[in-house]
Amino acid sequence: MATTHTRAASPTASDQTDAAVLASVLPGNAASAWWNARPTASGDYRRDVGTFGKSWQQASALLGALPKKPARNAAQARAASLIQRTDRADRDTFLKAHTETLYRALTKDFSAFLRIADFVYAAAREVPGLVPTREQVERESAFVQRDKDGVEIDQGILLSHVFDHPAAGAHMCHAMLLPKQESLEALPHFLERGRLDLEGASVERRGKAVYVTMRNRRFLNAEDTGTIPDQETAIDLATLDAVSDIAVLRGDKVEHSKYRGRHVFSAGINLTHLYFGKIPFVWYIERDLGMVNKLLRGLSRPESPPDVVPVNSIEKPWIAVVEEFAIGGGCQVLLAVDYVLAANNAYMTLPARKEGIIPGLANLRLPRFVGDRIARQAIMYGRRLDCDTPEGRLICDEIAPADEMDAAIARVVDNFTSSGVVSAVGNRRAVRIGQEPLDLFRRYMAVYTREQAYCHFSPALISNLERHWNVHQRVA
Repeated sequence: MATTHTRAASPTASDQTDAAVLASVLPGNAASAWWNARPTASGDYRRDVGTFGKSWQQASALLGALPKKPARNAAQARAASLIQRTDRADRDTFLKAHTETLYRALTKDFSAFLRIADFVYAAAREVPGLVPTREQVERESAFVQRDKDGVEIDQGILLSHVFDHPAAGAHMCHAMLLPKQESLEALPHFLERGRLDLEGASVERRGKAVYVTMRNRRFLNAEDTGTIPDQETAIDLATLDAVSDIAVLRGDKVEHSKYRGRHVFSAGINLTHLYFGKIPFVWYIERDLGMVNKLLRGLSRPESPPDVVPVNSIEKPWIAVVEEFAIGGGCQVLLAVDYVLAANNAYMTLPARKEGIIPGLANLRLPRFVGDRIARQAIMYGRRLDCDTPEGRLICDEIAPADEMDAAIARVVDNFTSSGVVSAVGNRRAVRIGQEPLDLFRRYMAVYTREQAYCHFSPALISNLERHWNVHQRVA
């Protein structure tokens, strides 16, 4: 028989208050029945899937009986928050007991590789109620960010437990470092023609170098759901190109009136899309485990886990070219490449404080570039770092006049390749093992996935966007 816990005969004052909150807005006995009989982990996976799943379904029905978030009064909002908070505590209980069993079930005992989105939606089918289904996320995506209930927070809780598990977390990192299927399908075309144009990026071989150009011209090459998948594909192709020795990452020329016809590296996350609810939570995680981590670690092979001796990754040195600015996610990318060439008028910022989110892996990586104090100032207080300053040069390796960047890029590529790059990959691996071994990265992701999920749906994010970005006046 499934083990459940029942509220004590003499409930605490807190229990009584919480029960009263539910009773005040939810008629009948469904709320009290759910509140007084929630499951505890029995140790039996299948049994717990059933008992916890039943409780989560009851909680979902209670939330469904309330008005939609924008129409709730104060008492209804308190009740919704209580249901979600209690439900999420039960998810932690379930996952503390069964993360490895769940991960083994979804990956066929670590033999199958699932990307993040595929994994969380497979988990929704395997354990109903643990995380939202694809249909539930799509329904909530119709709302602007402030009007969402945040069902995707449960994905962050699940991923946090996966990354906290050494074997499951390492396997998930391995899965995300494999070339995408789309990349493998596009590879013959690229190898034949030496160029591929995608909506969010292009990749082109020129001599000994392969160039990846990031594209989102309307939004100053900002990052969103239309750009990151294409940019990861381009990075896959550039890395798999055996003809070239080195890769260059640059922003395209943009349409914005202030910068029209000029290369811009990146404006970071598309805040307009974020405000209007068009950035799903898993977007952050796939970006940092895929596109950005591949710049740092290269591509893995199915038979060879990343950073496990003998290291058998496919990789090459990356040069990033910063023109105008590298904001937010753009600045994060600079921390994952081997060499940064910047224009003398360019600058970098990590406006996490004004956005209300965690700036990817910058919290882990930036301190080793600029030190702890400057890193905290940049992340928590919005300090701007001009590239052509002592602080900026801690990140940027070379500064060139803004109107001479094409020549500067050619010179840097020639300097890297004129004597060959035989030792470059070995040196990358050696530096990486010393600075950011995969286990450190995995443990960071265990914290990041949970904290970013809550940040992504926090009221502070909306108020920050409205205060600092005037985003409510913009058109998505």
